[in-house]
Order: sequence, then structure tokens, then C-alpha cells
Amino acid sequence: MQIDERRIRQVFRVSVILKGLHALIEIAGGIVFYLVSTQTMLHWVNLLTRNELTEDPRDFVATHLLSAVQQLTGSTQSFYAFYLVSHGLIKVVLVAGLLREKLVAYPASLVALAGFIAYQLYRYSYTQSVGLIVLTAFDVVVMGLVWHEWRFLRRART
Repeated sequence: MQIDERRIRQVFRVSVILKGLHALIEIAGGIVFYLVSTQTMLHWVNLLTRNELTEDPRDFVATHLLSAVQQLTGSTQSFYAFYLVSHGLIKVVLVAGLLREKLVAYPASLVALAGFIAYQLYRYSYTQSVGLIVLTAFDVVVMGLVWHEWRFLRRART
């Protein structure tokens, strides 16, 4: 039983670190959306996808990436920038609290993850994006690990 608990705690730490890295990528992406114009993004995506689309005009990744950038407007770009930066900052703060074993971070993380999952499922209803389902499944696993770790720490501290 002791080895199992240690392994669960290791998986918890790794998953929280992965969440933190994902949060940093979100923040960087949000900053790019704030600083780079839609025209500049379109130019770079055109350069990146041109060869692939010449070989295969129906390439899944290239066509979807190009389509996504072509549909950006000033207001959607601002929304994505704000969403990514705020979402990333919230996760960074929670990850820092979890890694420092601050008890308040555990229920706060559960509430935040539940909110993120609800929003992701709402977005999935519009996009049917497999990526959102994968992210949601990962969030559900992380929620279970956060709950387990929170119970473990509360028991250990009493």
C-alpha cells in the first residue's frame, strides 16, 4: 500500500507540472495574440503551410490551421489573447500552490478545473474538437489526483 501511495503522489506531481507547462504555453500564445497582427499571423501560416498544401491540398492540419487564422477578426483575436493569458495565469497560480502543498490551493484547483471542464464541454458542443475531449479527460484525471492528494495532506497534517 505504501508503494502505491508514493506512486500516486509521483503521478500527481508530474500531472501538476504538466499543467504548469501547459499554462506557460497558453500565456505565451496569448501574448502572441496580443502582440502580432492578424495579417502577420496569416502571412506566417501561409508560409508554413504552402508546401504541405501544394503536396496535399486536403492536408488536415494545414487546412484547419489556415482556416482558423483566416477567420480571426480583431475582436476574436482579443478574446483569444485574453482567454489564454487569464486561463494560463490562473493555472500557474494554482500549480504553484499545489506544488507548495498550500491546502487552500486544492479546493480552489478543484473549482477552477470544474469550471474549465464545463467551458471545454460547452466549446466541444460547437466544435466537436477531439483535442478538447483529450484536454477534458486529462483535467478529470488531474481533478481525481488533486482530490486524492488533498485528502492525503489533510490526514497527514492532523
